[in-house]
Amino acid sequence: MFDKILLPVDVNHPESWAKAAPAALKTAGSDGEIHLLSVVYDLGVGMISSYLPEDFEEQAMKTAKVHLAEIAADTFPQGTRVHTHVALGHVSEGILRVAEQTGADLIVMAAHPAGDITTFLVGSNTEKVVRHAKVPVLVVR
Repeated sequence: MFDKILLPVDVNHPESWAKAAPAALKTAGSDGEIHLLSVVYDLGVGMISSYLPEDFEEQAMKTAKVHLAEIAADTFPQGTRVHTHVALGHVSEGILRVAEQTGADLIVMAAHPAGDITTFLVGSNTEKVVRHAKVPVLVVR
């Protein structure tokens, strides 16, 4: 059993936690804790960000925090030790950073569906986490 499990999710895509959350809960057992994470992609100072409101990232992080609280309440039984985290940056880097900050001893993530065009074009965040994580990664399909 693992004591601290990091469960990164995309708050806009329920498939990112539908199967991964039960796996995380089962792996954590009754004494473990789950760290639910959403990463807001950092747009930086590039051309795209110049078209967005000045406080776009701050608002996106607040919205993600609200969605994470809803996911935690709707997904995990009462009494489950769930902590929510929102990070800013590249997705895989944010996951790895928060895994280290929380002392996670396991990362549980959903895999992208086979043939997902974004995976082909920009690479899989799951694959990057598996390759660079210092702790075991459970990929749920």
